Amino acid sequence: MTTEPSEDYETPLAGLPLFTQPVPPVAHRLGAPRPVASVAHLSTVSSTPIGRNVDWSLVSALRAQASEQLSQAVAADRGRLDKIAQEELGRTIVLDLIETTVADRVNAGMSTLPGSEQDALARAVFDSLFRLGRLQPLVDDDRVENIIITGHDNVLLELTDASLVDGPPVADSDEELIDFLVFLASRSEVNARGFSEAQPRLHLRLDGGSRLAAAAWVTPRPSVVIRRHRLMEVTLDDLVARQMLSPVAASFLRAAVRARKSIVVSGSQGAGKTTLVRALCAEIDPLEALGTFETEYELHLHELHDRHRIVHPWEARPGSGERGPDGRSAGEFTLDEALVDSFRFNLSRQIVGEVRGKEIWAMIKAMESGTGSISTTHAADAVAAIRKLVTCAMEAGAHVTHALATSKLASTIDVIVHLDMRTVREGGAPTRRRRVAEIIALDPGERETGYATTHVFASDLDGTALPAVLPDAYRDLAAYGFDLGSYLAQQEVRS
Repeated sequence: MTTEPSEDYETPLAGLPLFTQPVPPVAHRLGAPRPVASVAHLSTVSSTPIGRNVDWSLVSALRAQASEQLSQAVAADRGRLDKIAQEELGRTIVLDLIETTVADRVNAGMSTLPGSEQDALARAVFDSLFRLGRLQPLVDDDRVENIIITGHDNVLLELTDASLVDGPPVADSDEELIDFLVFLASRSEVNARGFSEAQPRLHLRLDGGSRLAAAAWVTPRPSVVIRRHRLMEVTLDDLVARQMLSPVAASFLRAAVRARKSIVVSGSQGAGKTTLVRALCAEIDPLEALGTFETEYELHLHELHDRHRIVHPWEARPGSGERGPDGRSAGEFTLDEALVDSFRFNLSRQIVGEVRGKEIWAMIKAMESGTGSISTTHAADAVAAIRKLVTCAMEAGAHVTHALATSKLASTIDVIVHLDMRTVREGGAPTRRRRVAEIIALDPGERETGYATTHVFASDLDGTALPAVLPDAYRDLAAYGFDLGSYLAQQEVRS
């Protein structure tokens, strides 16, 4: 369902207050010393909404001035200022610019800006300089799951309950939105990405774990989707509490991870694949050395230091500029190359993120080189995931035949877990429900080029995975914590 556009930016979500945490105003009396706390308060700028009364042309001008001053300060310090120090300096610069702006208004005989407007203006400039500008309040709202933009003034917010509401404009024009995306793509210190008419698509990780995908020049209007990852530190028990899977299914997956089975998680977009992978990885011993391989960081295991002590994360880089004699863009770094490098890092497990194409070979290499690998892919069901992966493998080139791809996958993947996402109505309100629907065991078939599947857990009419057929080889998982007794009891009841 879609609501009518909100009249007030501060309440864009169906009339509900977007944020509740108060932020003290940065305004102070002219001529009086500025309270030191004001600078600290600006550190929370992203937790409070920016009102419609913000003059965005002024924000743009102040951001340009602040950026220039900050660049000069960093250059004078010969680049020794780290990110935190730059933000602290940026806060001071922004507050000084606001003070100057207020003074100029008074000197020109204009009315001074109220404290709330000074506060909103300071937050807007700071967010534009260091964060996501007018997108920041939307990304910070825990009720927002996806931000869907098809033009600067056509914004939809997909909430966690599956409802759709109109959001505020995120720029004053499509050109301004594109300019901001170009700025956003280029400012990364580690993995900057190009976004231009020559490179009209953008995939970018954002601070906090969100993922941004954008396209322009090849679409009528700039298109952007921001996917928020809300659950970072999550366990299988947490997902059981959320009714995403049953305790016995959780015990099977927990045991499969501990027994170092290679697992693929499949499902539709937004079904919770990355969340489930994080929960599976939580079952790995904290002292195991992990390598993660992703086109854009989404798992963020390297940030969960208490849970994973040794993580070497690799992120692919698309490259930019002209292509060389080998057909590759300058600066390109692939998952295959990352995987080859990782063999000298003494890894216990290699975890490949989402598989969309020929990076499947990185996943296969990981599963062949070690045990206990985990990966994800998009598919309609667990068996369809196998067909999808075969197709992905064949994209690597003519040398990869259907028979070769099938044989490789059947011999390397042990378990496929499929997630089902449905929107149901409870009491008239839409609710999004995610559940583990299937868990299948994959084995090589009787023919060299075939494979055999067994539904260890099969989906019922409600989309819930229930015990079905357990291969004899998987009874051994009881030694790793699999609740075999409960599985067999539920299996008997179902039959």
